[in-house]
Amino acid sequence: MNIFSIILQVIIGFAGGVAVAGGTFALITILGIIPRMAARLRLTEYIYQFETAIAAGGTVGSLIVVYHLKMPIGIAGIAIFGLFAGIFIGSLSMALAECLKVIPILFTRVNLQTGMSAIIIAMAIGKGLGTLYQMYFMK
Repeated sequence: MNIFSIILQVIIGFAGGVAVAGGTFALITILGIIPRMAARLRLTEYIYQFETAIAAGGTVGSLIVVYHLKMPIGIAGIAIFGLFAGIFIGSLSMALAECLKVIPILFTRVNLQTGMSAIIIAMAIGKGLGTLYQMYFMK
């Protein structure tokens, strides 16, 4: 492979990772999932620890996926992982209804008057093409 091709792939991969990670953590932050969960559990003094655990979990999960690390955790470990992953996904999907207001609020704050539909369509097409590429060409 050409060195410029490799450098371009690294830059695109890094930019995509930053965009997805930033979007995920921004969504969690905007929706206020952590403070709400901490308030309901009456553990508001541990919000910083919750946020640190989520960031560490995202980092470790990314490292496991990127480097294909093997983790011999057994059936009990898989069950515990499944429980925590289910809690996280459930909390995120329940809070997603509030996310529907995020894009219009963002465009209002940056004072963008035209082009909202084009940006949303571009984001949807990019997500779709990225998913198709990953499904069919990445193994």
